[in-house]
Amino acid sequence: MPSPPRVPRRLAFLPFRGSRAVAEGLLSWTRLRGPAWHRLLPDVYVHRDGYRVDDHRMWCDAVALLLPPDAAIAGLSAAYLWGADLLARDAPVTVLLPRTARMRGHPRIRISRSAVPETDRTRFAGLPVTTELRTAFDLGRQGSRTDALVAVDALLHRRVVKLPALRAYAGAHAGWPGMPLLREVLALAEPLTESPMETRLRLLLLDAGLGPVTAQHDVHDGRGRFVGRVDLAWPALRVAVEYDGDHHRERAHFRQDVARLNALRAAGWIVLRFTADDVLRHPTRTIALTTQALRERQAQRNAMGVTNPR
Repeated sequence: MPSPPRVPRRLAFLPFRGSRAVAEGLLSWTRLRGPAWHRLLPDVYVHRDGYRVDDHRMWCDAVALLLPPDAAIAGLSAAYLWGADLLARDAPVTVLLPRTARMRGHPRIRISRSAVPETDRTRFAGLPVTTELRTAFDLGRQGSRTDALVAVDALLHRRVVKLPALRAYAGAHAGWPGMPLLREVLALAEPLTESPMETRLRLLLLDAGLGPVTAQHDVHDGRGRFVGRVDLAWPALRVAVEYDGDHHRERAHFRQDVARLNALRAAGWIVLRFTADDVLRHPTRTIALTTQALRERQAQRNAMGVTNPR
């Protein structure tokens, strides 16, 4: 029985242009149309062992092969490459093209057009991508207010960009579309926020008039010993709000959370814990529970005559 044809090393894992592989004698069109190869985009293929339908990096590699000059991977795809994964399942690759450039549309490609000066483009992991600042600048002035803040918070938390630099960049581009949204986002941005759902929870409480609120607050007991760090806090009232993701349901996390919660209560703190369902589907209830806790604590302090809390 004949052995299967050898796969050229250059084509084993990464996407490639089919026409180029054929021109270089690495493959024939007949082989390329066989079961060993998967067609991703027009003239772009990948070996079946390197194909993962949900692998956004693979799709970025594939789309980059078709980009016209001076274009770049941008938006949420650029944020993904910079380390902030905010993508939905099967999300298309976002690309930014100069207004005069042409590129064929495809369901796996989202095309945006704008000025893309050379200073706003770089290469990351071999791919053309918008710079860190341009990526944050674009995401902070697009879409909904919540999504824009989630993206900027994520990039700030990953230390991809710093808030003063982003504010300065925005100030130098004052006439660009979406600047009113970006200015609001920059006023709300919090680099300490550790997850998109924490951003959503914080924004929900701020919009309900429950600010100011401190992110990632360190709690100490009466002897100054560290007890724990809470996601959101009103330190003067010793009220905290936590977002519980799915990892908190794991046995080890659950045991740690119980011990930590008991320690926080012993230190005099009220701790409310909310899930994604509370934030996304029951925001009114979430606001009401938080408001009640804050009011009860304020009433207690007023009854005790505390005017300058520790």
